[in-house]
Amino acid sequence: MKPLEDIRILAVEQYGAGPFGSVHLADLGAEVIKVEDPSNGGDVGRYVPPYQEGEDSLFFEVFNRNKRSINIDLSTPEGRQVFEDLVRVSDVVYSNLRGDVPAKIGITYDDLKHLNPKIVCCALTGFGMTGPRAKEPGYDYVLQGMAGWMDITGEPSGPPTKSGLSLVDYSGGLVAAISILAGVHAARRDGVGMDCDVSLFDTAISMLTYPAIWNLNGDFEPVRTHNSAHPSLVPFQAFQTSDSWIVVACPKEKFWQRLGDVMERPDLVTDERYATFADRRRNAGELIPILEEIFASRTEEEWLRLLRAAGVPCGPVNTVSQALADDHTIARGMVVETEHPVFGTVRQVRSPVRVGAPVTDYRRAPQRNEDAEYIYSEMLGYDVERIERLTAGSKEEVASEGMSK
Repeated sequence: MKPLEDIRILAVEQYGAGPFGSVHLADLGAEVIKVEDPSNGGDVGRYVPPYQEGEDSLFFEVFNRNKRSINIDLSTPEGRQVFEDLVRVSDVVYSNLRGDVPAKIGITYDDLKHLNPKIVCCALTGFGMTGPRAKEPGYDYVLQGMAGWMDITGEPSGPPTKSGLSLVDYSGGLVAAISILAGVHAARRDGVGMDCDVSLFDTAISMLTYPAIWNLNGDFEPVRTHNSAHPSLVPFQAFQTSDSWIVVACPKEKFWQRLGDVMERPDLVTDERYATFADRRRNAGELIPILEEIFASRTEEEWLRLLRAAGVPCGPVNTVSQALADDHTIARGMVVETEHPVFGTVRQVRSPVRVGAPVTDYRRAPQRNEDAEYIYSEMLGYDVERIERLTAGSKEEVASEGMSK
């Protein structure tokens, strides 16, 4: 039995941030039911290029494996009734919408507690459900700028730079997943559910961590650093070898001493200008050019072999392809497969969450409304006549879409 098989989540989610949070829970066995709006084609992630055909895309696949899907138009009385029936037999209502929308469409705890007093309503929004920006849409790129991330990323002489990945979205999804698990635990213990007001903005601000505490309690002003150097530890950055780039880190004094041995420059270690963390930071302008010249004298392969043998933290600056093909990636089982009716065998990265025995079975992302009959009959116990009425609308929708293509 998987760890979360006794949790059911109604996910009014779309695109990246929300689905990224719930896919980890689905991998762990939670029954995640995607509530998709039939009036707009469901989750917009279904239509993200370049690998997209009809309502299928590889983008959608990676965020929605192991989930179920049902069409529900919450704006209609019949759709609302189905949704409320699902609330009665679920643990969580999870959404990633604009901050003012959950209350508008009636999916907060106050809206649903009469149906299920233990329901946990987790809203992952751009800016939260309170505050002056609650009604604004929030997107990863915008938030990386607003939270100060872009101002401290990139070369000092270059423009503000975002991460190559949507880290605010993904981090927000993980915070939502933690909130959901904490909420379910408390609801089962106390018999009372709650709202979980999670925002991408809060997540991005919280991840400022040590630069924030230095800034709030001193005169430290974070700035961009050359070659992605650590803001205070030296050396701890990317170095160019004779044929590529590597990252070398000395977050402990013993690593600096070992690095001196590897470089055959014990004089640098004994030099009083570079003796301690504080000394090396103070004199980085003199030390780093020396190290850059040394690292440029050998290949990536030579340096990594020597550094690893000496126990100095280091690694190559891989391409995405190289990272996915890395021996350790394969050994850790980080690439898994699903079978898809459009794309065939799909290889994708798995969740890093490991609880007990490793997950070995993965189900592809659902077609839109694929699980309607299962949900109506097995979960909700609707009679045949009602199921036929509800599914007839979906069949008519599919038929009309086919005629229009």
